[in-house]
This record gives sequence, structure tokens and C-alpha cells, in this order.
Amino acid sequence: MRKVALVVLIVLMTVMPLFAQGGKESAVTKIGVSIPSADHGWTGGIVWWAEKAVNDVKAEMPGRFEFRVVTADNPSSQVRNVEDLLVWGMDYLVILPHESAPLTPIVKEVHTQGVRIIVVDRGLTDTSFGYVNLAGDNTGLGRLSGAWLAKTMKAEGLKNYVAMGGLPVTIDTERMNAFFAEMDKDPSLVNLLGKDKYEFADWSTQKGLSLMETFLQQYPKIDAVFCQDDDVLTGVLQAIKESGRKDIKVALGGAGSKVVYKMIMDGNPLVRATATYHPSMIADGIHYIVDVATGKKPDDFHLANKPTSMVIPSVMVDKTNVAQFYEPDSIY
Repeated sequence: MRKVALVVLIVLMTVMPLFAQGGKESAVTKIGVSIPSADHGWTGGIVWWAEKAVNDVKAEMPGRFEFRVVTADNPSSQVRNVEDLLVWGMDYLVILPHESAPLTPIVKEVHTQGVRIIVVDRGLTDTSFGYVNLAGDNTGLGRLSGAWLAKTMKAEGLKNYVAMGGLPVTIDTERMNAFFAEMDKDPSLVNLLGKDKYEFADWSTQKGLSLMETFLQQYPKIDAVFCQDDDVLTGVLQAIKESGRKDIKVALGGAGSKVVYKMIMDGNPLVRATATYHPSMIADGIHYIVDVATGKKPDDFHLANKPTSMVIPSVMVDKTNVAQFYEPDSIY
């Protein structure tokens, strides 16, 4: 009998570590991160901040999570990426959609499979199921930019300005409407394109360059430029420099790039501020879902019949606070 007990004990001692190992493996949580490819500065920042957040979580909780960060250069390839993540067996999805409409059906399918979802930046076209929508503050970006530019122009006796938007999409409209609502409060400020009118710069450095070249040819006196985006601002500044014009006194972009932060820190006379709409929001999304997975935040949003909306406030960054936002290692 004692021999039998000894054999049982040896077997248990052999098997129990295997059970423990298997339990550890099954405790690993899979998080899929689906984002656009780095086709310009801001999306390059999205990729950089996503990878940083993943590496930070892995360092803090080694072995607890398995991540797959996948990029796509168009909506169709992003749909395929999400399908692949579902086959992989993800427990959570963090996604910044290329476009809302094409990605909505696959994200809803993911939801039906029990995957908890956080959608960063732009939301989905179907709001009848539960996910977290962590968005930037588009209205805030426009409002803060308009208020700052109006105040600066008024204080310096400036009058004429031109404005550029991004693309004909909802977030762009929100930004520009809020911007003009502030500028229109002072009737002494003149939009050279006409009341509340602007041209689309496609959030592109090259388009910003060509548009600014056109404005410089059309208007002999421009005091200020609002171009809403720091990538566009790079092109605007190039056009101004190449023209040799000295009349432009203020050039205001937006989003908060490292390059513009450095210009503010170095005292660039044209570039003195920017309103944040920063790609680090993808890192916020990843850390949020990690908190859900570890029980620090509830996951009851998944059972709701509508999205849970959260907004990252836009902040006006100037020489007084730029040091708090400057990240020298970031690519954006």
C-alpha cells in the first residue's frame, strides 16, 4: 500500500508542474492592434506609439500578454488584418480604422465573437453595439486654435488670414466650424478666401506647399495662416521661405508634432503654438484595454447597446508648456 502511495505521489509531482505550466499559458491574454500604415507623419506616430505601448506593457507584465500589431495601407487590407486577428484568437481588439464605414461590419463580427473592442480616433457607422470609442477632441482643436489665433492677431495688429482644412470628412468639418466660430467673433479679422471658406490640404505636406504657393500668388498681404495640421505646416513654411515674403507673421498648424514642438522651444517667430490631437492616443487605447484585461477597468461596455464615448481633450501648447509634451524619441 505504501508503494502504491509512493507511486501516486511521484506521478502527482511529475504532472503538477505540467498543469501549472498549462495554466500559465492559458492565462496569456491576446490583444490585437490594427492601425493604418505610416503613410505620413501622424500615422507614422500612430505606429511608433503603438509599438511603444506594447513594449512598455511587456516590460511591466512579462508573459501576461501576447500582442499582434498589424498595419494596413487601405481599408480592404485592414479588414483582412482584423479577420486574421480573429482567427489568431484575440481576446481584445484595439483598432484605429482607416475609414469608418468599410471597417464597421468586421468589427461588429468581432464583437459577436466575444472580443472586447476599443476604437480609437474615428468611430464606427453602426452604434448599436458595445465598444469604447476613444476619440480626439476635434472641436476642441478648432476652438482652441481659433481663440489663440484671434487673440494673437488682435494683440499684434494683424488683420488678413488664410485657412486650410484637411479632407471633406466629419472630423475636418468639426475642426473648421469651431475654428471659424472663434475667428468670427472679431469682425476686424479678414478671411481672404471669404467668410468661413477654406481649401483642403489633404493633411499633406506637399498639398500644403502647393496651396500656400497659390495663396502667396493671389494675395499680396497675408498676416497669418491656419492649416490645422503640423504635416501641412511643413509645406506651408517651405512655401513662405522660398517666396522670400516677410508679411506672414503667424503660421498655425495642429496635432502636436515633435518638429513643431522643437520650433516652439527654439523660438521660431512664425511657429509659436499648436493644438494637440496627438497620435499617442493609440497608446492610451492600448493601456485602457490592458486595464480592462487586468480588472482595473470594467468590461461591461461590451454588453451595452451603444458605444461608450471618451474624449481626449485638446490642449494648446506654446512656450509655457511645450516641455511637458516634447518626446525626443518619437518619430512624430
